[in-house]
Amino acid sequence: MQSSDLKKLKIAVVGAGYGGAAAAKALSLLGAHVAVYEQAARIREVGAGIGLRPSTVNRFREWGIFDAVAKVSSPSEYFEILTATGEPIMKEAWPADGEQAHTHLIHRGDFIEALLGVLPEGMVRLGHRLESIQDLGDRSVLTFAGGEKAEADLVVGADGIKSVVRKELFSDQEPVFSGEHAYRAVISVGDAHGMVTDDNLRMYVGKGTKIYLLPLRHRDQVSFDITALCADSTWNPRNTKDDMLATVEGFDERLVAITRDLDMDVVNIRAVYDIDPIDTWHSDSVVLVGDAAHSMLHHQGQGANSAIEDAGALADALRAADTVPQALARYQAARKPVTDKLQAISRQGWSAEEIESVFPGQKPAAAAAQE
Repeated sequence: MQSSDLKKLKIAVVGAGYGGAAAAKALSLLGAHVAVYEQAARIREVGAGIGLRPSTVNRFREWGIFDAVAKVSSPSEYFEILTATGEPIMKEAWPADGEQAHTHLIHRGDFIEALLGVLPEGMVRLGHRLESIQDLGDRSVLTFAGGEKAEADLVVGADGIKSVVRKELFSDQEPVFSGEHAYRAVISVGDAHGMVTDDNLRMYVGKGTKIYLLPLRHRDQVSFDITALCADSTWNPRNTKDDMLATVEGFDERLVAITRDLDMDVVNIRAVYDIDPIDTWHSDSVVLVGDAAHSMLHHQGQGANSAIEDAGALADALRAADTVPQALARYQAARKPVTDKLQAISRQGWSAEEIESVFPGQKPAAAAAQE
């Protein structure tokens, strides 16, 4: 689209999470008028750490916000998968993107603060819970709780796994329970029983349980995550310390000790959900990004990265196409095949058999030595 047309474009972003904040930044750089509507009265990201892949980091460089992210993150050279007792299964460098080879490990809260911190003051409007959306073809009307309305030439639905935009316009499929619970906490490096000595992610797998140790050494902390099989599909389950300890039985005693020492008041416990791929992400004036379009399980660590990539691809498409509808079609064509595959592979839970299917030929060192 011509620069003059982009500058006339009125865009409403629904949701101020990773996808919404990134989309707001990328689209505002086009010169468009952007407003972000967030249902929360205060933005507070709980949970733990994530890894920002090299392609994501390159988007931050492109948008001029790399320094804001870099100062609250640590560069990591590789990731490693091990058995429950610490025998190595595989170790790989992070996939590079051009000259960018490092993944940056960051706390979720620091990440969302960094993204929102680079948006112009007043762009994000808190306390706006979307109740309905009316798609009028060349524009759409949003109605929020309390009756306030907003009209936009383009609505970006970045409202998460329970997206109102998706349900109203594109798919009424409900989120899908994975059969797992996730326990997440951030602890000091000193409480990690000597298991964190560098800036690299390690995952321990065994008996349907995965334990992730993700260093946040710029904070002198480590993100400690347990994902374990559980039939309870309650979104916010009430699990006990004994429940957690049962999931790590047989793991390295240091991992058991970390679990035993956790303060349950700071452990975030969630049932793990994703969505099935949906056929259509857009109309002529509405488009989905991030979890609203393709929520995926966290086993590949690609949820936030995919949301950032969506934001970049959407901005690229608007810049390259002649009209908004053409841009939205171009965006879906570029991103949906990628996220469909990521959704599928993220449903693999990293048992020994599943590791073999994703990383053919990789075997625990002990098993390889016996051959």
